[in-house]
Amino acid sequence: MRYVYLIFIVGVVGTLAILGPRGSKTTRPPLEVFPDMDRMPKYHPQAESAFFADGRTDRLPVDGTVARGTYYEDEYLATGKNGEAFGKGFPIDVTNDAMARGEDRYNIYCAICHGAAGDGDSMTKKYGMLTVASLTDQRLVDYTDGQLYDVVKNGKGLMLGYADRLSVEDRWNVVLYLRALQRAANGTVEDLTPAKREELGL
Repeated sequence: MRYVYLIFIVGVVGTLAILGPRGSKTTRPPLEVFPDMDRMPKYHPQAESAFFADGRTDRLPVDGTVARGTYYEDEYLATGKNGEAFGKGFPIDVTNDAMARGEDRYNIYCAICHGAAGDGDSMTKKYGMLTVASLTDQRLVDYTDGQLYDVVKNGKGLMLGYADRLSVEDRWNVVLYLRALQRAANGTVEDLTPAKREELGL
C-alpha cells in the first residue's frame, strides 16, 4: 500500500511542478538544476573593471595578434610590401575572371566616389565632395601595384580602408581592374598593335 501512496505523492508533485506555476510572475531567479553556464561572470563591452589599472574592460589586441583565417604566408600577397618597400607585380593569376571580378567590386565600392572610369567624375562630386582623387592621374599611375593595394586595404586621406569588406584576393582584383582603367585613360595610338591600327584605319 505504501507504494501506492509514494506513486500518488510523486504524481502530485510532478503535476504541480509542471502545471502549477504556469502564468505566475516572480522576481526570484528560477531554480536551475543545470545552469549550463548561462550566467557566467564576464566582462561586458565598455564596462568598468577593477582589475585593470585604467578601469576599462575593453583591451587592445596583443601586439602581433592575427585573427583566425586572416594569416597569409605570402607577405606581399597580404600587405603589398616586400619588407618595408611596396612591391611591383601581381601575386594573383591575371585572368579575365580576375579582371571581371575586379570590375564588379570596383563598381560596388569605388565607383561612387572615383567614377565608373576612375576619373573622379562621380556622384559624390556632384553633391559637393570635390577632393576625390582621379585614379587616372599620372601620380597614381606611378604608384606601384603594392602601393595601390595598400590604399585599397588601409585607405588614404579621407578614404577609409576596405580591409573588412574586401578579401585579400578581391583587393588585388580591384587593383588589376584599376590598372586597366589607367591604361585605357592614358593610352595612345602607339599602344595598339599594327593589326589593330590597320583595322581602325589609323
